[in-house]
Amino acid sequence: MATTSPTRTALYPGTFDPMTLGHLDIMKRASRLCDRLIIGVAINRSKNPLFALDERVEMVEHVVAPFRDRIEVEVRPFEGLLIHFTEEVGATMIVRGLRAVSDFEYEFQMAGMNDRLNPDIETVFLMADPQFQTIASRLVKEIARLGGNIDQFVTPEVAHRLKDKYT
Repeated sequence: MATTSPTRTALYPGTFDPMTLGHLDIMKRASRLCDRLIIGVAINRSKNPLFALDERVEMVEHVVAPFRDRIEVEVRPFEGLLIHFTEEVGATMIVRGLRAVSDFEYEFQMAGMNDRLNPDIETVFLMADPQFQTIASRLVKEIARLGGNIDQFVTPEVAHRLKDKYT
């Protein structure tokens, strides 16, 4: 009698304001670690995002479409404690991307606190691909605002949306 293995569900949370090629790289790599990938688009009122929540969800939906041939992918907005959302969606791992040592220090603290809140949920760190290590959403927005070329940092759709915001 064949047994079925449990579904491995991973959650990749972020504000995605805007969605960058670095985010996309982490999503692609995370999709190889699980059977089901939830992309949690954070409602973070303190960050005062440039893009509305529905716009950020749309941008993420657009880029994850190709993954759906291989695994189940869901894009969901969330607000509140990450660990509560992780439990709500049934994820057993939180995926976080790391670009630099400064990212690690913050993420290390968050992983420790999340482990105290629910030790059954693992935090998995993926190092940014070297070509994406310097990409930060806030810097992409600044370059776009000042009329610089952002094509090497974001998908064509996101570049178009950013240009529309600043013209």
